[in-house]
Amino acid sequence: MTTVIPLRPVRRWIHRRQVSHRERGATLGNLYFAVLLGAVLGAMLHKQLAKIFWPPVADLGALPALALALLGAGFLLLALRAIGPVTLGRPAAYFLLTAPVSRRRLLLPSLRLAAAGVAVAAALLATGIAGHAAPHDRAPALILGGALLGIGLLLVTVVAQRVRGWATAVDLLAKLALVAGLGLLVADTIGVAHAAPPGAWPSRPALLTVAATLAVVVTAGTALIVRELALTPADRVLDAAKLTGTLFDSAFGVEPSFLTDMVERRYWSHRRLTTARPPARLPVLTGQDFLMARRRLPRLLWLLAATPVPLLLAGAPAWVTAVALPLGAMAAGRTTTGTVNTDSGNPVLSRLLGIGSRQALLQRLWIPGGLAFLWSLTALLLLQFAGKLPPGQWWVLSLPLGVAGGVAAVRRARSGFVRNDLLPLDTPMGTVSTGPLVYAFAGPDALILAVPTVVGLIQGAPLSLTLVVFQYALALIGTRAYLVATTDPDRVELKP
Repeated sequence: MTTVIPLRPVRRWIHRRQVSHRERGATLGNLYFAVLLGAVLGAMLHKQLAKIFWPPVADLGALPALALALLGAGFLLLALRAIGPVTLGRPAAYFLLTAPVSRRRLLLPSLRLAAAGVAVAAALLATGIAGHAAPHDRAPALILGGALLGIGLLLVTVVAQRVRGWATAVDLLAKLALVAGLGLLVADTIGVAHAAPPGAWPSRPALLTVAATLAVVVTAGTALIVRELALTPADRVLDAAKLTGTLFDSAFGVEPSFLTDMVERRYWSHRRLTTARPPARLPVLTGQDFLMARRRLPRLLWLLAATPVPLLLAGAPAWVTAVALPLGAMAAGRTTTGTVNTDSGNPVLSRLLGIGSRQALLQRLWIPGGLAFLWSLTALLLLQFAGKLPPGQWWVLSLPLGVAGGVAAVRRARSGFVRNDLLPLDTPMGTVSTGPLVYAFAGPDALILAVPTVVGLIQGAPLSLTLVVFQYALALIGTRAYLVATTDPDRVELKP
């Protein structure tokens, strides 16, 4: 017969050992600082926040409101599925997950914390949608309903964490919600739908009735989920604990590479790969990147779905769309740059092949540049067909945009770890570490090769031959300068 040990004394003992090195009142001091910081930022930015979440008059139609709701629900589902959502801290995962304690009481704090976070996130999203699309007297009921729907999505993901069949269905549902939301936004952008009048919304008592019904359903579902919480498999709780631990490590150590490396490992660990030969006509490293791109079909589909994003931003100031194009090209080029990161950390493959750093980097640039070119071409064609660009055939600039995006993606992959040995900067707001700043700009700084296109789109002038020639020349000369300045034919290492 198994004896169940009370959990609260064990948790209290571990907590005391964790905080024994802290000064008395340190936790209260941190809480005071957080509350004071929130109050100061709220006082400084309340006008700007009111413009974002609560305009004087509703200016959003029913179709974009539905699209934003679908996008928010899809992203919430994907985030909850990635995090767990039922997880543990490292001490509890190490010492208590297999201990003879109540599994339900062990996992319940993480469920409460996730419910609070999801409710706040969903309420903020509902506030933004209701403030722009609904009469303001009905917004409180919509905000309450949004928070309850967020908790309902959390309960669905908790079941998906326990049952694999539910996990597949929830993942598919999240992707369908994102695709549907993006499609509705595109339809609204090209003028298919118009703003709905305020009278199209249900009355306030009807919305309150729906919110009360949702509250009853969510309460009943929460009771069922809590009762079955102990059935969550230990291996899935441990996977979630590893992810949350890596998130805290990345945030505390200001080292995003921890998280990206873990995401790559998790992706490939769930893939069943078969032996495949790269195309014989391609250089060996380019062929490896080609196989990498072919095996990352889900990411390619997400990149294809993201091509309308610059079109959706066409209603914003011109500089937003102009900056989104090269950034999207860089994101597309990063699909296969994991191999560059590996070669930078361990150039054993280049040594075995007898390839110098310049030749290796040149071969690694082809596939990222090609993906960035295809993404830029599709995005520019969508903008061109929708009439959101100045006069001229702007799609001809997709090739230099692809080159700039490929160079930026490769430079980002070669950046390595954050350098915390750099001297800090003293500012009026305090000391700022330069290492994370340098790491954040490594990669996007190479998008200076796309400056002519960005400036031309911001100015809104017709496309000229001078701009085209200057853009092509800058992209090609800048790529050549990057290769010559950061590589050497007699050196193997790819570290800059």
